[in-house]
Amino acid sequence: MTDLILGIETSCDDTAVAIVDGEGTIRSSIVSSQLDVHEAFGGIYPEFAARAHVASILPTVHEALTRAGVTPRDLRAIGVTRGPGLIGSLLVGLNTAAALGIGWGIPTIGINHLRGHLRSADLGERRVKYPATILLVSGGHTLLAYMKNTAEIELLGTTRDDSVGESYDKVGRMLGLGYPGGPAVDRLAKEGRAAIPFPRPMLDAGVDFSFSGLKSAVARYMESVPDAVAGDVAASFVASVMEVLVKKSRKVLKNYPSASFVIVGGVAASPQLREAAAGLCREMNVELCLPPLRWSTDNAAMIALATFDYLEHDVLPAPVAELQLTIRDF
Repeated sequence: MTDLILGIETSCDDTAVAIVDGEGTIRSSIVSSQLDVHEAFGGIYPEFAARAHVASILPTVHEALTRAGVTPRDLRAIGVTRGPGLIGSLLVGLNTAAALGIGWGIPTIGINHLRGHLRSADLGERRVKYPATILLVSGGHTLLAYMKNTAEIELLGTTRDDSVGESYDKVGRMLGLGYPGGPAVDRLAKEGRAAIPFPRPMLDAGVDFSFSGLKSAVARYMESVPDAVAGDVAASFVASVMEVLVKKSRKVLKNYPSASFVIVGGVAASPQLREAAAGLCREMNVELCLPPLRWSTDNAAMIALATFDYLEHDVLPAPVAELQLTIRDF
């Protein structure tokens, strides 16, 4: 039996298809971007996202197969994001994967999008040493988890409201930086001073997160100080976020012996977060593990690699007809 998985990721706005082998080697990874579709709205327009997935998914699958130089007969299974995400976008990927699995006669396995992110640091080469503490920071999610191995994952804390990435994008919009706002906020923060005392939400309350209050504090400050220095606002916002992320991560590392500290998700590309995490790992004598920048954001290669976890541990896929309804934990 061949050892190749075709991964499909359509949880949000980009149509992504990849072919990956059991060692995490990416044979191909194709992304059809929808940035031009949503840019005018300053965020994702769900109905337009679903329609764009319908138009691009089969051509993207074809291109991934062609780039990898393989045919459906070379595939062991299809892994597809089953959630969480935008329901319309998810249904396009799920139904396409289910149909292809039936036509090609191979299993179709629904993969939790977050499990994909948790495995993204091993794309291209094995990097994660277990047990590991994982900080997932993306546009839709913020969480801390403890992984004894690829099969045993304990969710320790998550966000009570907004994610880090969503807060970055909203602050970026307040500052007139366009969409997506995250990278622009980080760049602007380097030009300013962290002199504004924005709150550190839930800083000493366990390892759950909350960012809605911080986002509101930035909005209120900009309303009350119309001539606020944009760089100072960005720097102060970023400083608040970093203090919260680092302090809660430190708490987990103290209580859960870890060989590595892994940061995944789109916000893992933040240079400020990478610098802060490097300092934390030196302090805690833990190895810092980061995915390459291109694998930090949503991609299908991480979904394909996570599919191998199910195959390796002999977890049977859900029946094709039930895939749309099966939203399980990691």
